[in-house]
Amino acid sequence: MIREGNGSGAMKIRTIGLDLAKSVFQAHGVDETSRTVLVKRLHRKQMLPFFSKRPLCLIGIEACATAHHWARTLSARGREVRLMPPSYVRGCVERGKSDALDAEAICEAVQRPSMRFVPVKTVEQQSILMAHRTRSASGAQAHDGSERAPRLSHRAGDGRQSRHRQPCKAGREGLRRSRLACP
Repeated sequence: MIREGNGSGAMKIRTIGLDLAKSVFQAHGVDETSRTVLVKRLHRKQMLPFFSKRPLCLIGIEACATAHHWARTLSARGREVRLMPPSYVRGCVERGKSDALDAEAICEAVQRPSMRFVPVKTVEQQSILMAHRTRSASGAQAHDGSERAPRLSHRAGDGRQSRHRQPCKAGREGLRRSRLACP
């Protein structure tokens, strides 16, 4: 595995693919000849110091909520950051699934001339989008029939159907009722 150079200046990174995760990120860098010159795992607290030591280069990231945050942060420090839809990056993954391979695929995808990029959203745009998605998700549950309907079940002994508005409860008493009440 190729690791970060010794800092002598011989290594000129042109493009970095960055795979984001919760706490450990993976960076994959290539030079002008598309030769791999950087493979590095970064913790969250190492991200800004790592990029502040690097010369300016193109940074590619798969688009997600966290990617917009990092794109804003790195762009504010003078970096060129491009976000790509995950479905477009998936086509560049050649084998297996790991953070290092994902970072390599992101690095390859960001260099493609036909790649479509996602604009970086502001904090306000993200908060509005989240509110809309939350509303539409709660509205869809109420109107698409997925809301839990009252069950018709047979009570033991009398053979009549009755409506139960609450789901069966757990526990010894609930288990006994559920055997009798739930189909």
